Amino acid sequence: MAVQIRLDKFLADTGIGTRSDLKIAIRKGRVKVNGEVCKKPEMKINKDTDKISFDDSFVDYQEYLYFMLHKPAGVVSATIDNASETVMDLIPSKLRKDLFPVGRLDKDTEGFLLITNDGALAHQLLSPKRHVDKVYYAKVEGNVTEEDKKQLEEGVNIGEDYTTLPAKLTILKSDEISEIELTIREGKFHQVKRMFEAIGKEVIYLKRVSMGGLSLDPDLEIGEYRSLTEDEISYLKGLTTSNSAIVQESDGE
Repeated sequence: MAVQIRLDKFLADTGIGTRSDLKIAIRKGRVKVNGEVCKKPEMKINKDTDKISFDDSFVDYQEYLYFMLHKPAGVVSATIDNASETVMDLIPSKLRKDLFPVGRLDKDTEGFLLITNDGALAHQLLSPKRHVDKVYYAKVEGNVTEEDKKQLEEGVNIGEDYTTLPAKLTILKSDEISEIELTIREGKFHQVKRMFEAIGKEVIYLKRVSMGGLSLDPDLEIGEYRSLTEDEISYLKGLTTSNSAIVQESDGE
């Protein structure tokens, strides 16, 4: 059975305007359904088969949107925050009102963050039953050693009687300020920072560089975003259905 939607809601979902403004526009005859002027905002249309135009321009409806955001430090991973700028403030409001970040990165953490309005996909990606590889680049105070690597790759107790799953650590530079890449497969609150605290080190800079095999686009400046490609969307959806996929319960910086 074809799914129908009110004409004014259909147009509002495309970001053309608010439903109240669009009701006025529809009643003024600015909208056509299959080539015929329609002045009824409440008219039910089939979003898949009906052809809708606004001011004689065809309206392309997309039910779900997916964006890769290069999150800056200093903004919170939320839709609304009374005290701080949020990641949603970086996305033009005209796109959609129902967009939200999938999971979270800490306020002072940069990097890959998925923004969508696909609640089903987000639910699957955040399911505690599955985990996905997340790769972080970090700067750490003090020399990160092979012994540190061994401990992290065996799992460390980060408090609350919780021992992490084995991680993968690549030491990029070992010095007074070390540089590393850490891959984890779970997502306890502030996990990366707590893992290094457990071995007597402090993370002073943290950036998520990939999630589930999707890497942060190197062309995205801090604070910029872009739409995911069809291949990237298909890949993420494949993660949620594959028996071998391991998906995180939340983000673990």
